[in-house]
Amino acid sequence: MACACQSPSTPAGATDVPEGVITWGASADRFGEAAADRGYRLVVHTSVGGQDLRVRLSNAFGDRPVTFDSVYAGLQKRGAELVRGSNRRLTFDGARSVSVPAGKTVLSDRLPGRLPAAADLVVSLHSPDAAGPATGHWMAMQTSYATSGDHTAEESAAAWTQTTGSWFYLDAVSVRASARTAAVVALGDSITDGWQSTSDLDRRWPDYLARRLQRADTEVKGVANEGISGNKVLADGAGQSALNRLERDVLSQPGVRTVFLFEGVNDLKAHTGVTADDLIGGYQEIVERAHAAGKCVVSATVGPFKGWSEWDPEAEAVRREVNTFIRTSGEFDAVTDFDRVLRSPYDHERMLPTFDGGDHIHPNDKGMQAMADSVDLKSLDCADPAP
Repeated sequence: MACACQSPSTPAGATDVPEGVITWGASADRFGEAAADRGYRLVVHTSVGGQDLRVRLSNAFGDRPVTFDSVYAGLQKRGAELVRGSNRRLTFDGARSVSVPAGKTVLSDRLPGRLPAAADLVVSLHSPDAAGPATGHWMAMQTSYATSGDHTAEESAAAWTQTTGSWFYLDAVSVRASARTAAVVALGDSITDGWQSTSDLDRRWPDYLARRLQRADTEVKGVANEGISGNKVLADGAGQSALNRLERDVLSQPGVRTVFLFEGVNDLKAHTGVTADDLIGGYQEIVERAHAAGKCVVSATVGPFKGWSEWDPEAEAVRREVNTFIRTSGEFDAVTDFDRVLRSPYDHERMLPTFDGGDHIHPNDKGMQAMADSVDLKSLDCADPAP
C-alpha cells in the first residue's frame, strides 16, 4: 500500500489537475458538549485515490470559535497505531494552528504526496480550548480514538486508550485526481449511514458502491456518505433536514457530479401529517437546486418497512405514492429501485428476511450489498443534468 508520506508525482505548476474531488465525507451535526485539551484520532476509509490531500474541519454547530493547534494525517496500521513514517502535520494557510469561527468550516493546505484509494486514513487533531456545543458525526460505525492532551504527532497507540464511535470536527477529505475524475454524494438517513451493517468493516451500501466504482470503467470514483440517522427531507430533528443541509453537506464538496438521493421514510413514518405531495415537493426542490449547481440527481425509491413499530397502512399508502412518482415522473436524471431490491416477493410491504437487519427497516450487510449492486454505474457518470 502506498503511503501518504510519499513524494508527489504531480509537477509544480501543473495546470491539468483539478482543484480536487471528495474521497470521504460525513455529515456534521451537533452533539454533546466539547471538552478542552482533548485529542481525537479519527479513522476514515477513502474511496478515490489521489495527490495532495486536504481535510475540512467543521464548527458548523458551535456557538464560539474552536482552535485546533495540531492536526496530522497518516495511515492506520492497527487500532490507534499508525504506519511508521506516514503521520504528517497539516497546516492552514501555512500555519500549524487554526481557529474555526462558529458556524464555519476550514480547509487545510494540501499535503504533498499520494493517498491511495480504499485506504484507512487517520486524522489526529487536538483542541486546547474547545467548549460549548461540539460538531461531529455521531453514528460513525467505525472505531476511532481519544485522549487527553496533544499526542497527535505520535504514531504509537500508547496514549490513545479511549475509543469512540463518533467522528469529531472532521467532515470531509479531498484529493487531486485526474481531470475527469468525479464523485457521487449519497444524501440519506440511517440506512445510508449504515445502521445494522457491521462496524469497522465498511459495509454500508455506499462502501460497497465505492468498491464497485474502483473496479469499473467510469469517471465517478469518489463516494461521500452524507447520511444521518433519523434524518428527514422536510424537517429538522436528527440533523438538519436534507433541504437545509444540502449546500453544506453536498453541493459545497469538490468534484461532485451526482447527488444520490435516498430519503423519505422518516418523513412519512413520523405521523406528522406529511403527505406524498409534501415529500414530492421536497424532492423537487433538491433536484432544482442540484441542477442549478450543475449536478445530476439519481433518486432511489423508499424501501419497505412493515414490522417497524411506526408502520401503518396510511404511511404505506404515502410510500407507494411517493415511489410511483420517483419511478415515473421523469424529474430525476436516473432512478434506482431500492424498494424492488429489498422487498419480499410474497409481501411487498415487508423486507426480504435474508436482507433484514432485524428491525424490519434497516438492511443487514447482504441487503446493503444488494442495494449497491443494483445501482447502474453509468447513471452516476451523468454529465448533462436535466433542465
